[in-house]
Amino acid sequence: MSEQENEIRMNANDMYREETFTDNAVGTLRRLTPVDANGNADGSRSEQFMGSTQVMTQAGPLPLSFEIEATTLAQAIEGFGPAAREAFEKTMAELQELQRQQASSIVVPRGGSNTGGMGGPGGGIQIP
Repeated sequence: MSEQENEIRMNANDMYREETFTDNAVGTLRRLTPVDANGNADGSRSEQFMGSTQVMTQAGPLPLSFEIEATTLAQAIEGFGPAAREAFEKTMAELQELQRQQASSIVVPRGGSNTGGMGGPGGGIQIP
């Protein structure tokens, strides 16, 4: 890789101004307003709303971050709960799938060379 490919650069055409709103109880809303490279509002792109909260689980607090489909702050406030619930359900489904995959994975013991075939001297599987 060349030095140019490793260079970290921000995209001047994809800048946003961020405002943070909170109720100091349930979570935080972030309004991302598109701006140009000079910080002036860019009306050709839509604002974005992001929510964040945490829920308590048996394993401890689980942080959630999610997009909220809204065009105004009032809509984002109203949509916070349903979007948080959807993010939680999606996260839990992903965790359950990871647990299922881990439980069904095949464990291959490490040993010497595999010259004797299955169960033979140096084999990967040994039967007692």
